[in-house]
Amino acid sequence: MKVKPKKYLGQHFLNDLSTAQKVADTLSFNGYKKVLEIGPGMGVLTNNLLKKTVEVFVIEIDSESVNYLKKHFNILSENIIEADVLKYDFKNIFGDEQFAITGNFPYNISTQIVFKLLQCRNMIPEFTGMFQKEVAQRICVKEGTKTYGILSVLVQAFYKADYLFTVSPEVFTPPPKVNSGVLRLKRKNNFILPCDEKLFFKVVKTAFQQRRKTLRNSLKTLDLSDNLKANTIFDKRPEHLSVESFVNLAHIIEKDKIKI
Repeated sequence: MKVKPKKYLGQHFLNDLSTAQKVADTLSFNGYKKVLEIGPGMGVLTNNLLKKTVEVFVIEIDSESVNYLKKHFNILSENIIEADVLKYDFKNIFGDEQFAITGNFPYNISTQIVFKLLQCRNMIPEFTGMFQKEVAQRICVKEGTKTYGILSVLVQAFYKADYLFTVSPEVFTPPPKVNSGVLRLKRKNNFILPCDEKLFFKVVKTAFQQRRKTLRNSLKTLDLSDNLKANTIFDKRPEHLSVESFVNLAHIIEKDKIKI
C-alpha cells in the first residue's frame, strides 16, 4: 500500500533516505522533549525522528496518509493527529510544554505555517524544515536585498534564522518544478520585543506593502506626527532597515502616542 500524492494538498513526498536523515539531524533536541512533524505523508522523515530521544507527534490532514501511518507506525499510536495544522490548537496535545516543529512542508501552505509559528512562538524554541528554496532564502536573508521582506523581519525578530542546504527535485515524488531549501530557526533567548508587538507587526506589514516608497510615504496611514516624520529613519525604504531598526521604529512610533 502506497499513498498517492495529492496535488490539491501540495504533496511532494520525500523518497530519499539520506535527505530524510539530514533533515531529522537539523534539530538540536535541546530545550524540549517533544517534536511535531507537519505533513508526514508516508513517514520517510518520521522514521528518522523516531530514532531520536524525543516523543514524536505527527499532524496530517490527508486521511489516506493517516491510515498508512497507523498501519506502518504502531509506535506512534495516539500521537497521530488527523487535522489541519493551520486551524489546530497545539495546546490540545502539548499544553504549556515546549516542543519543536519539523517537516517537509506543503508548498501551498508553507508561509502560513511560518505565521502559525510566530503566533505560537512562546511554545516553540526550535523549528526546522523544507520549503521552496526561494521561500527559505527569503526567511533567512538580511536587509539590503530585494527578497528581504515581511517574513524576513518578523521571523528574525524572534528567531535566529539559518539556511542550511538545498535539495534537488528528484528526491521527491512527484518532483517539484523548483529546488527546495532546508532552514533552521532557533528562538532567541530574549524574544520579548521592547515595543508593542502588535504595533511592530503592523509597522512591518504596512511598510513592505509599498516597498518602493520611503517609510515617510508608506506609513502615511499610521497618521504620524510631523515631528516624528522629521526623523531621518523615514527617508529610508523598508528593505534597508535591519530587524533592530524596525523594532526601534515601532518603539518611537509608540512613544509618539499615535493611535493605530
